[in-house]
Amino acid sequence: MAASSPTEVSTPLLRRLHRILQQQADLQGQARRGPMQLKAVGAAVVAAETEVSQAATALKKARMVSDEKQLQLQTREAHVADLNRKLNEAASNKEFTLLKEQIAADEQANSVQSDEIFEILERIDTLTGLVKEKEGLLAEAQAENEKRVAEIKQRQERVAADLARVEIQLEEAETEIPSVVKADWKRLIEARGEEAFAPIEGESCGGCSQTLTTQVASLLMLSKLTYCPNCNCILYLPEDRSV
Repeated sequence: MAASSPTEVSTPLLRRLHRILQQQADLQGQARRGPMQLKAVGAAVVAAETEVSQAATALKKARMVSDEKQLQLQTREAHVADLNRKLNEAASNKEFTLLKEQIAADEQANSVQSDEIFEILERIDTLTGLVKEKEGLLAEAQAENEKRVAEIKQRQERVAADLARVEIQLEEAETEIPSVVKADWKRLIEARGEEAFAPIEGESCGGCSQTLTTQVASLLMLSKLTYCPNCNCILYLPEDRSV
């Protein structure tokens, strides 16, 4: 890209352009991270909502099982009462014995059922507490989410304002670029952004570490627009190197 007769461009302008492009790239990165950060903080709320839903579903199922077992117990207790009535009306010892055995079996089943109901009621108490705990955590997550969303949005507004300011600075700095190289300059910057520039480091390109020739160093000392022969970066002298 370098012309046969290199164009003169001041070293301070190149430094300023590179600094502005670096600021622009950093701010653009911050702007892109904003939506990802919002999604991340929202994920905590979604996770908390899922845990509340799971705990509530478990509690609902436990209550349904309890209701079903209590209905079964009531039905069997009514059956035992009916058997006791028949026992008092037994017409023979055989019928009396059979009724007694059936009553004993049903009462044993009722005892087991009562124990199961007691265990389920204890589980319901535990699950009720768990639901309340998860709802509390959800409320905390929602509050934290609101706080973080407000912070991120405020930061994004500042980033947008800073980015607009930097872009104005870039436009102003670009007016100082010689018209003869402005088209090539624009294409390079649009393609590579801040990586279109590189300060020299010692005797090498700060972009690709290619050792520079004496001719390239001489052009830089004369403030000529100079490109790295290896990576094609626009080269410039750093602050600690005088022209």
